[in-house]
Amino acid sequence: MTTKIGILRADDVSPELASKYGEYPEMVEDLLVSANLARGAEAKSLEFTSYPVNRQQYPSHIDEVDGYIITGSKSSVYDNEPWIAELHHFIGALHNSNKKTVGICFGHQIIASALGGKVEKADVGWGVGVKATHLSQAAADIGLQLNGSARSLNLLYSHQDQVTVPAPGSTLLASTDICPVAMTAIGEHILSFQGHPEFSHQYAQALYRLREKNYPPATYKNAMISLQEQEHGALVADWIIDFISS
Repeated sequence: MTTKIGILRADDVSPELASKYGEYPEMVEDLLVSANLARGAEAKSLEFTSYPVNRQQYPSHIDEVDGYIITGSKSSVYDNEPWIAELHHFIGALHNSNKKTVGICFGHQIIASALGGKVEKADVGWGVGVKATHLSQAAADIGLQLNGSARSLNLLYSHQDQVTVPAPGSTLLASTDICPVAMTAIGEHILSFQGHPEFSHQYAQALYRLREKNYPPATYKNAMISLQEQEHGALVADWIIDFISS
């Protein structure tokens, strides 16, 4: 049985980087396909469709696919843009239908915003680089396991905003040193991450260099040094595949 995944594209990659690294739906698809192939004989059949919601293009019917992944974006969820308002409404419909939905960065934030939480500029400023993401007991309780006795994983981050008040009914699954609400779930149908499992080290490095002038010097330096650390996006990809296909 094929699992159909709809990727809700909430931004365009900077033209300077898109030709080499692709657009965000391609990054998400590459991540999931790679993780799925690594399963060997246990690989699932996956099919992907991209919907540029930043251009207000949506599926003809909510059940056109089995689940949705909302990508990152340089926009803020509180920006006064028609496409952002429409995405808020669509997320409400997904929630009311108990439709499997995964949020990444902006996707994580707009799910919280749409369902009654709060998103703000982080008091600590930019969160960039590879960061240890510490899982709560609740994550283990719903089957999100790490290797061995580990209680944290490394993910790449790139954000100024963060969820300051989770949506009602949310379960806190993980935090970082500067982002208390780094991963959440709602019921059995919503899972969201502040981090970017789909980013490669190469893309993250190129993105940080492109935005260097936006960061305090120490933040930029530490982010670039952190890229020497391994990240665990492939593990998160496995979680996403199992979550949407279950």
